[in-house]
Amino acid sequence: MFQPSPMDSFRSFDWDDLSSIEQPSRYIGSEPNHIRKNPDEIKLFFALAFPELYEIGMSHFGMQILYHILNKEPDIAAERVFAPGIDMHRLLTEKNLPLVSLESKRPLHRFDIIGFSLLYELTYTNVLYMLESGRIPIDARHRTESDPLVIAGGPCTVNPEPMARFFDAMVIGDGEEVILALAREWMRWKADGQHPKRALLERWRYIEGVYVPSMFEATYTPQGHQVLTPAESGYARVRRAVVADLDQADFPSTPIVPFGKPVHDRLRLEISRGCTRGCRFCQAGMIYRPVRERSISTLMEQTRSAIDATGYEDISLLSLSTGDYTQLSPLMERLMGFCEPRHVAVSLPSIRADRLSRELMEAIKRVRKTGFTIAAEAGSQRLRHVINKNLHQDEIVRAVQDAFVLGWQVIKLYFMIGLPTETQADIEAIIDLAETLRQLRKSGGQKKRGEVHISLATFIPKPHTPFQWARQLDIDQANSVLRHLRNRLHHPGMTVKWQNPELSFLEGALARGDRRLSEVIETAYRKGCRFDGWSDHFRFDLWMDAFQEAGVDPGFFLYRNRTQDEPLPWDHIDTRVSRDYLVAEWKKAISEEPTFDCREGACEQCGVCDFSSIAPRLGHAGNRTPDPAQQEKEPLVDLSRNDRWATVCIRFTKLGSARFLGHLELYNLFCRSFRKAAIPIEHSGGFHPKPRLSFDEALPIGMESMCESFIASIAPGIACADIVSRLNTALVEGVSVTECEVVSTKKFSSHAGSVYRVKLRDHEFDPACLDRFQQASEAMVSRTNRKGITRVFDLKSIVDRVELISSQECELQLLKAGDVVLRPSDILHHIWALDEKTIRSASVIKLRYLDRNHT
Repeated sequence: MFQPSPMDSFRSFDWDDLSSIEQPSRYIGSEPNHIRKNPDEIKLFFALAFPELYEIGMSHFGMQILYHILNKEPDIAAERVFAPGIDMHRLLTEKNLPLVSLESKRPLHRFDIIGFSLLYELTYTNVLYMLESGRIPIDARHRTESDPLVIAGGPCTVNPEPMARFFDAMVIGDGEEVILALAREWMRWKADGQHPKRALLERWRYIEGVYVPSMFEATYTPQGHQVLTPAESGYARVRRAVVADLDQADFPSTPIVPFGKPVHDRLRLEISRGCTRGCRFCQAGMIYRPVRERSISTLMEQTRSAIDATGYEDISLLSLSTGDYTQLSPLMERLMGFCEPRHVAVSLPSIRADRLSRELMEAIKRVRKTGFTIAAEAGSQRLRHVINKNLHQDEIVRAVQDAFVLGWQVIKLYFMIGLPTETQADIEAIIDLAETLRQLRKSGGQKKRGEVHISLATFIPKPHTPFQWARQLDIDQANSVLRHLRNRLHHPGMTVKWQNPELSFLEGALARGDRRLSEVIETAYRKGCRFDGWSDHFRFDLWMDAFQEAGVDPGFFLYRNRTQDEPLPWDHIDTRVSRDYLVAEWKKAISEEPTFDCREGACEQCGVCDFSSIAPRLGHAGNRTPDPAQQEKEPLVDLSRNDRWATVCIRFTKLGSARFLGHLELYNLFCRSFRKAAIPIEHSGGFHPKPRLSFDEALPIGMESMCESFIASIAPGIACADIVSRLNTALVEGVSVTECEVVSTKKFSSHAGSVYRVKLRDHEFDPACLDRFQQASEAMVSRTNRKGITRVFDLKSIVDRVELISSQECELQLLKAGDVVLRPSDILHHIWALDEKTIRSASVIKLRYLDRNHT
């Protein structure tokens, strides 16, 4: 694999600039399992763009799937790019630098195709933020032949109109097969010669699931409804792309393990896609049909390869309705047989209470009691009938009671307000149900009582659902209901959180609007709106100004019941669910009639399946034959209950871009590297067992070191040389194990101090300042620790030696001062009175420790 240094690939950027940036590891791009290719061998440079911060984007597994699929092609390089933090954007602006990819630091405008993931409407301004940061015109009409093609995919594209003006093409539905079709067509178009981009878009429109906005013209009726007219009669509707068989779909066997604190820092295992429960409010339940389950043999194969490649200690089973996976019990049995001896926990995201059995909870807690969220949605049984949430209160009560009895401390519940036909009685039913569940927190018989955490959100009638014709609660109404619920749910053992109704207002407008919202989005962006999903960045006043300046009334899209014969902005998008089915479901909701899951009864005629290529695929049908050679294997040594461990001291370097890894990131990196290297390691006990690694010191972010170390207890019988080589295979650029030795104690022998080399960037050391310090009889400084205790001590007793190597470089020899740790930054500030910016930009490397004999 081609591995240029980051500095070689992006000469105009100085990595030392990251010293002043919050969470600099967001921008390193050298995580385990990243892919960096030789640009001389590439025909197509493809940027996978996520319009959010790194830790949010790296939690989206769909991006990892596309990364894996594209990079399997030898002549395609897929690289990642995320929305830069505000401080990083400020730095890029000051340095006059463009937004770049993580892998090769390639400027965004030098890619051939940029593909955005649109998962959430409140990221729309971030798309414009990233395009402009990457020096790309945000309006597709203003891009030249030399600009990249900008495309989008994700669930938001089922109503592509608010963002249509900014994209050359949009993918509707499953992207695994479409993304390769787009890439291959691009390479054929490029090989054919200097044809305009329009010719490529003409080719792309024939790929199922591809929408080209410029090939539709928008007009408006006197009533204000958008009507789209296609440029060609054969391209009037765009049908959603569907991957028919997940067992045959690509899955990343070596997913990237992100740095920092991603929202979901675990292996995501997609056990099925689609849901036929038929909840009438749920857009995902409609647009991801039919149900397609992966076989147990496929899932176990994916688990083995991905755990071995990542070293993750947690697996999350992904599905719209995890409990509905038809082979969940045998899958859990197989997974726990593999995971338990490896200290790998298995968690299930939001799960229906009627599927949360005691046996399932018992299986999960064998390693660790991971969390549960029960989506009750509505408080009353009547309203659950309206929304077709076929879940009864006694099932919810039983699930919560069992969880508390089995030792769970926190149970999360989710409710919506503003559902169609909601009455005050339905709101009061949320209070009654919550109080009933709160009383169950004593069920565990434990000293510490459990807690009930409740989340509340305003219902948004999303496109392509039976409720797409319904109105949304206005902000005042939503605030009134939420205020009432918060006051009534204020009890010990109960925590209530809610989504800001202003956020729900904006999300609803962007989800249900048409092309006129493009001007609103651009105007809001120009006013400074970005990261709108974050409460500390959200500026509702600027959005309202943008609506007013664009002459768009958001209430037109939100605060009225739509008639079933009026044109909808998303009518040209065919999700394969028929309009007749949605109309019928809307009528059944009003009459409180149920619709049953087609997995358990007759076909409900939603229109998705042709029962040839597209049909439900359940785990018990059409699976691969399990390969006996691929059955679960025990780890090399299972020492989960063995106290005979070999204690070793491991020394390592931390250089280059790795200096921007924080201490917790470094700890996680080594924990996972032991798993990847198949070296069993001692774990702690208790609720959340963790590998026992004891580091000598916590190195500050931004400082390099030639002499870091930690102590670990590992399985006996593994040679130290083998440990070094196996760990180095599993680690990342800049972190390298140099030595391993068996020691007799789990405590570090004390050392006298450390030697550092410091190099300034845009400043010089003043020799006169150093002379004054050396001639002074004392240099008293104070330091306040975390407990608020202030100590005064003499710096002269700590600074053992200072040597100027050049006008910009010096070497410091610092002695220990009891429990006080002084860093080179303290010395630079005191001796030379350097400001914080100068100190943070300096290059600092720890060269070696001083032994107790002070040599």
